[in-house]
Amino acid sequence: MRSRTSDAKTSDAKLINLFLDMLAAEQGAGPNTLDAYRRDLTDFSEFLARDGQDFAGAQTQGLRDYLADLDRRGFKSSSVARRLSAMRHLYRFLLNERIRGDDPAAILSGPKRGRGLPKVLSIADVDRLLTHAKALSEALGEAPETTAPRRLRAMRLYCLLEVLYATGLRVSELVSLPRAAARHEARMIVVRGKGNKERLVPLNEASRQAMTDYLAAMEAAKPVKKNVASPKWLFPSSGESGHLTRQHFARDLKELAAAAGLAPRLVSPHVLRHAFASHLLHNGADLRIVQTLLGHTDISTTQIYTHVVEERLKSLVRDLHPLAEK
Repeated sequence: MRSRTSDAKTSDAKLINLFLDMLAAEQGAGPNTLDAYRRDLTDFSEFLARDGQDFAGAQTQGLRDYLADLDRRGFKSSSVARRLSAMRHLYRFLLNERIRGDDPAAILSGPKRGRGLPKVLSIADVDRLLTHAKALSEALGEAPETTAPRRLRAMRLYCLLEVLYATGLRVSELVSLPRAAARHEARMIVVRGKGNKERLVPLNEASRQAMTDYLAAMEAAKPVKKNVASPKWLFPSSGESGHLTRQHFARDLKELAAAAGLAPRLVSPHVLRHAFASHLLHNGADLRIVQTLLGHTDISTTQIYTHVVEERLKSLVRDLHPLAEK
């Protein structure tokens, strides 16, 4: 005979699947967003199941107990807030679908937290990374004892860096670029971002050249076989997705940071995306333009960078105002 705890888990699993189907169909949620919701809600379900409860029967106190449990487990306030957001979305869905007649999450308040500023590398730090990656790529290209896969990996990392800093793409958008993005004459690339929305992003000369050189090296390293199609992706992989994974790129980037004399903990693909946005704003770019380039639906998401604009305005007044103190 099945236990009540087992039945609760089964029931919750079905509701999670229904909820995720709705997010994918109606809100265009991508795989990474869906995976995050699934992890958070599965953890919540397992907590409820220990007391023989499930989503359909839990009350507000049960939700408060779960948030307290997260705190006891040492979760950061940002992680607790994310779990609470997942619960709120779930219970609004259950209410709208008439699976429940109330919303036990409606009156919950989350942990107070300030919105932290993103980690940003300086222009000199980014230049250091790019210079080191290029030098490594060129050195391995000239060394006769270097294997083709190792040479290609170095060229790939340099290409990834140039394109990321030139465009500010999300790492998931970057690693899944199609092979067609490497056309040398292309001045723009079409990027498919969150919610399956497309946007045009300009390329600079350095990124175009890096893609051209990398693609040529990839073609040269390809085994000579008849009727073998070229890979669909610009950064192909033998893994399930067919292209390089976010985790693989992040590991390579941290290794490069250490070799370049930078703290690996401060360097990630997302930090380089922040650097792209901050450096543009620091040099006078309009916030709305940066919003479009980053693929942010809401300007409020881009406004986390307004500290850069404020600092630039202060420096302009300080340096250019005729009565400013010298």
